[in-house]
Amino acid sequence: MNTFNSKSPSMQAAAELGRRNFLKQGAGVVAAAAAISALPAGFISSARAESGEIVVGFITSMSGPVSSLGIPYDQGMKAALAFRSKVGDKPVRLIALDDASDPTNAAVNARKLIQENNVDVIIGTAGSPGALAIATVCAETKTPLICIANANPQGEPGNWTITIPQPAPLMIAGTVAHMKQAGVKSIGYIGFADPWGDLVYNALTEASPAAGIKVTSNERYARSDTSVTGQALKVSSTRPDAVIAGGSGTPGALPYLALRERGYKGQFYGTPAIINPAFVKVGGAAVEGLIASTGPVVVFDQLPDSNPTKAVSQEFAKALKATVPDAVPNAFSGYSFDAWVLFLAAAETALKTAQPGTAQFKLAMRDALTNAQEVVGCHGVYSFKPGSRYGNDERSRVLVKLEKGEWKLMA
Repeated sequence: MNTFNSKSPSMQAAAELGRRNFLKQGAGVVAAAAAISALPAGFISSARAESGEIVVGFITSMSGPVSSLGIPYDQGMKAALAFRSKVGDKPVRLIALDDASDPTNAAVNARKLIQENNVDVIIGTAGSPGALAIATVCAETKTPLICIANANPQGEPGNWTITIPQPAPLMIAGTVAHMKQAGVKSIGYIGFADPWGDLVYNALTEASPAAGIKVTSNERYARSDTSVTGQALKVSSTRPDAVIAGGSGTPGALPYLALRERGYKGQFYGTPAIINPAFVKVGGAAVEGLIASTGPVVVFDQLPDSNPTKAVSQEFAKALKATVPDAVPNAFSGYSFDAWVLFLAAAETALKTAQPGTAQFKLAMRDALTNAQEVVGCHGVYSFKPGSRYGNDERSRVLVKLEKGEWKLMA
């Protein structure tokens, strides 16, 4: 039976028996949990073994400041499950949890999914800080993570992670190329004071010198801030030809709104992290004409039929309409869908050598994910290799312009 809810199923039968035995002896909950975690690595319940069920944990932000991204992620996952809920003859059960936009909650949710639900893989979450927190837990427990936020964990956490969103250098290179062509000589920057803000700024400062563009500012703000007036004034004071912001979702609109309110008239640029309906609604007239790099799914109906991602995007749009009728494909729901496409491909490979619910299957899943080749999604064609979290190339990048509230493909 396939499920999509935030309630955890019962503990495995044998683990529950171990817990009861400890309770009979007067041990506390901590001792019981220790007994569960001490079960053999290859252990799975008889019911799980009989069904061959694959269990996927999904963490997103349905509440809090990152929910403008977390909700589209959730919509994309609902579409993904409707698209395909089996791998061969093996059923897939999805368990979804809300981290409330809190990295600590994200880590707690990951541990709960692994220890209590014995998930085979985790997909999540909406923000880079939360994703990095999950990656640490996944490395400790040797559980593969398909990251749907733009995060690049290093060391052992990176060895258990693949990242779906396009790397910042790839996407910023596309916008910088447009800046150069448009004659931009100076660019102001304002972004989140977190890993995503760092990724965008670093990519910008790496790409701009070769294009003859000077970065005039490096202003930061928190995702939970409600005003960036001070930062906007500092950016404006440097008199840049254009401004690019390293934010995401509705908080990502704040810099553009503040700059326009104070009379800034230069060109605005953006990143894939602001390509969602909530950003457009909040930004309104202030973000009209903004140019950004994004994945092809955002404008899939404007792509030529020869584009390899178009057919997958059409399948995604169909599944999304069936599950969330009012939603339209966007960058974030597309990331969830592509995470599922990669999960399906990896699970098919892993099933050839291991059984779901075992440590061997998790390892096989990790190896299949980190070695996936030419897997076509709606955001691009993915090829991974061990040691690199990203699997995208230029096929995952298009430039779009916001015209009358709609994203239009730029030639």
